[in-house]
Amino acid sequence: MKLIPTILSGGRGARLWPVSRELHPKPFIRLADGQSLLQKAFLRAAALSDVAEILTVTNRDLFFETADEYNEVNTGQLPLGFILEPQGRNTAPAIAAAALTVQRLHGDDAVLLVLTADHLINDQAAFQDSVRQAVQLAQAGKVVTFGIEPGHPETGYGYIEAQGNEVLRFVEKPDLATAQSYLASGRFLWNSGMFCLSASTAVRELDQHAGQTLAAVRATLAASQEVNGSRRYQIELDAPHFTAIQDESFDYALMEKTQAAAVVPCNIGWSDVGSWNAIGDLVAADDNDNRVDGDAVLYDSHHCYIRSHDRLVGAVGVENLVIVDTPDAVLVSHRDRAQDVKHLVDQLRSNSHEAYKLHRTVHRPWGTFTTLEEGERFKIKRLVVTPGRSLSLQMHHHRSEHWVVVSGMASIVNGEREISLGPNQSTYIPAGCRHRLANPGKLPLVLIEVQSGEYLGEDDIVRFADEYGRQ
Repeated sequence: MKLIPTILSGGRGARLWPVSRELHPKPFIRLADGQSLLQKAFLRAAALSDVAEILTVTNRDLFFETADEYNEVNTGQLPLGFILEPQGRNTAPAIAAAALTVQRLHGDDAVLLVLTADHLINDQAAFQDSVRQAVQLAQAGKVVTFGIEPGHPETGYGYIEAQGNEVLRFVEKPDLATAQSYLASGRFLWNSGMFCLSASTAVRELDQHAGQTLAAVRATLAASQEVNGSRRYQIELDAPHFTAIQDESFDYALMEKTQAAAVVPCNIGWSDVGSWNAIGDLVAADDNDNRVDGDAVLYDSHHCYIRSHDRLVGAVGVENLVIVDTPDAVLVSHRDRAQDVKHLVDQLRSNSHEAYKLHRTVHRPWGTFTTLEEGERFKIKRLVVTPGRSLSLQMHHHRSEHWVVVSGMASIVNGEREISLGPNQSTYIPAGCRHRLANPGKLPLVLIEVQSGEYLGEDDIVRFADEYGRQ
């Protein structure tokens, strides 16, 4: 039996703003132990038995950061597959694309274990036992979901009414009184959004209950590009085909309609960590029930969660606050209103404010850049280029650049010249000049870039050659 853990990763970055952003969503958030939620999902999957590869469905723009996250923890060098979406279309098309790919590469009997990239599971042994039960049901032709045994009445989750492994019905998020009655009955489980099913079962059931979606995904895959490398492949879904597919959840498209549904009730220490209160609960409390992740000093303050990794936060005489500090944005919220952060993100998006989308530090396929300061006709950045990576061969119409190497070695194309620079050395690149920056060494290359010109937007770039497939 081949087990293919399939990690669905993405999101809008709304509920955990300002740490999460549209291009740095919740799966990339690092917890107090230094690991991201995405890395924890990967390690959880990699520890299972009979894993043939780990498949990830994510947005095209998040591919390189996702691959870098995996490279940090994939010590066993498991084979990796990536299905890259041009735009999110919800879980039904994502799982359909994964099922068709797994069926083609691994056969009808391969079992998909569909996992979310941004949930937390604290009991690995219980998780592995639940997966074993789910695989047995999947091999018998069932479409299996994982139902979390509820510990309290929760209005933020959907529920499953179950009897043993039999699904009686799915119900939407209830009000508090209904949730209390569900808990008292002992028949209801939280819907975790995780699934287990064979490739052939997935294709058969989707064909029966969501045939239009399955056919559209087939057409998309037929028109898509696939790149195969050493122990890794990636499929970039064709944008015109995929974006025309109906946005639909797997629960609605299949689980609520199929006669093959089954559930594994489990108690695995699961949380969807869907709010700053949930993140705060992962941090030990002091004597005043304050939880601090980072650097903070508090006086006469109670029941607060403070996260600040870049500078000191002081709090005096406050209660029940969430304070989250990042280099370019600060969130202050009453703990009872932490779920409403998404409304701030909606306002930022409607105002075209970049803080909904990007951090001051932005990930690129070659590394990162951090905007240190900007003003009229100038911008100063700190670039970190990963060993062995290079920027595209490019040109800017409206700005010139001055590069100063801080550490590492730089290989530079500057017009007709090819030069190497070490620490404290620099070069000037005028507007209209073709140039390229690469790190040929084994250590990160760090340099300061000073831009000057009449327009300094990121879209002032003409690429002549790019190893990452960008236009």
